[in-house]
Formats: sequence, structure tokens, C-alpha cells
Amino acid sequence: MPIIDKRNKLQEELFSYKVSKDKRVFIFWHGKQVMILKGTESEKFLAKILNATPFEAQLIMAKVTGNFKHGNEK
Repeated sequence: MPIIDKRNKLQEELFSYKVSKDKRVFIFWHGKQVMILKGTESEKFLAKILNATPFEAQLIMAKVTGNFKHGNEK
């Protein structure tokens, strides 16, 4: 099995999320909003994260956000 988090970055809990009344999911990285999920995407996300451990939740959010950093963020 490959090591997923070689630098232990996900242990720091970089990601967080918030669910709105209309079931939209806002995903944050270091407190900054990086993505909004709605419709079937948000339903799939909430189903995955419901019973996840804190590490698994971080991994799920990292995978959902994908490659949003390109080196020009401040």
C-alpha cells in the first residue's frame, strides 16, 4: 500500500467545510474558501465524509479540491 501523506500535512487539519441550508458545501483551506459543491457533488461528498475519521476527512477534502494551488496564491 502506498504512503498517502508522506509529509504528514493532513495531520495538521488544513481543510474544513461548512454546509449551508440549501445543502451547498463550502470547502476551506487554512480558513480561505477554495471550492463550493452543490447538487449531486455535495450529496456524494456528505455521504463520504459522514463516517470518516479526521484524517480520512482531510484526505477526502484534499482529493475533492484537487490541484487548486498553482503557485500564484497569496
